[in-house]
Amino acid sequence: MAVALRCARLVDVEAGAVLPDHIVVVEGGRITAVRPAGEPVPEGVRLIDLGAAALAPGLVDLHTHLVGPAACGDFMQELRQSGARQALDAVVHARDTLNAGFTTVRDVGAFRAFVDVALRDAIDRGVVPGPRMAVAGAYVSVSTGGGMITGLAPGLEQPREYRFGSVRDVPDVRERVRELLTGGADVIKLIATGAVLTPGTVPGAPELTEDQIRAAVEEAQWYGAYVAAHAHGTEGIKRAIRAGVRSIEHGTELDDESIELMLEHGTYLSADIWWSDWLVENMETFDDEQLAKNDAATERQRRSFAKAVRAGVRIGFGTDAGAFPHGMQTRQLATMCEWGMTPLQALRAATLTSAECMGWEDRIGSITPGKYADLIAVTGDPEDPSSYNDVRFVMKDGEVVRNDLTLLGPAERS
Repeated sequence: MAVALRCARLVDVEAGAVLPDHIVVVEGGRITAVRPAGEPVPEGVRLIDLGAAALAPGLVDLHTHLVGPAACGDFMQELRQSGARQALDAVVHARDTLNAGFTTVRDVGAFRAFVDVALRDAIDRGVVPGPRMAVAGAYVSVSTGGGMITGLAPGLEQPREYRFGSVRDVPDVRERVRELLTGGADVIKLIATGAVLTPGTVPGAPELTEDQIRAAVEEAQWYGAYVAAHAHGTEGIKRAIRAGVRSIEHGTELDDESIELMLEHGTYLSADIWWSDWLVENMETFDDEQLAKNDAATERQRRSFAKAVRAGVRIGFGTDAGAFPHGMQTRQLATMCEWGMTPLQALRAATLTSAECMGWEDRIGSITPGKYADLIAVTGDPEDPSSYNDVRFVMKDGEVVRNDLTLLGPAERS
């Protein structure tokens, strides 16, 4: 049955405007029409009146980790949990993410290989609720790098599923990429530099050569996939851009040359510039090394983000959810505005630009006929980023999955 959503305000991220009094018609999980509310609703179409709420596209997070212990700086916790425990916890993480208004995520790596693939498939089958997902399967990382569990006593060997993406040379990279993609991954996640949270690694230090990164890009392209590169340090960022990755994750130390390369290659930036605020407020969760590396990175990353905004780099919305509790990602919208974006630019980053980065702009990212009916509603000012911290209505694939608008029930009619 077709459904019409009437809203007092509609966020048009393509035009960068908020439009008054619109109706969005949904049928078969897709948006079929978007028109002014003054036009009559066809007979037989169920009307849902959202009252004064503002309707926006479902949000997209390019950088989540739905599998594994959330908001936990102790990576040894990974080894204390079974795969079944992690899969069941991931169901809760997926539900919380969807309820927060994120109808799509790109899940960019889990320490235990392929649990994210199983979660994505369960969501697609309708077994559990959650956002539509593009998943990485595992990290591709050097054995002592940011994508591995480090700090074990010498001589101890982790199970294969925790070392699945470990690489030493170019042939290793090619083999791992092929195995990940044939195992169900949608995107390849490379760890090109050290990491803030991984013990013993240096965020600014390169960990993969340009040849290794280029090999991953080449192999992924044969499978119709692409590469996202975790990269904090300037040299690792440049290697990744020159090698052809789709997006730079984090982008902490962008210099002028890095920015020029991103513009030349059309590389997207996915920078998690909010979550360090949460980390500082929850310091007891992390050790001294992690806190020191975060302190050193935060200001540099935000200044790099502002520089990228001014230069016109393609900027998506990636939060590193999982490093903090799932469902809190919308807090980053305000931080993006503090560092150079307008509210509607930030919202476009969290919708259409992120959809473009994923190669899914034909199906998600805006309220456009033909796209999936992934929609959210907020009661506050849609140009106030804090309004999205209180999403009241979520529709995915034309199905209402959350409804906290008191006007919704009495205003329905068939």
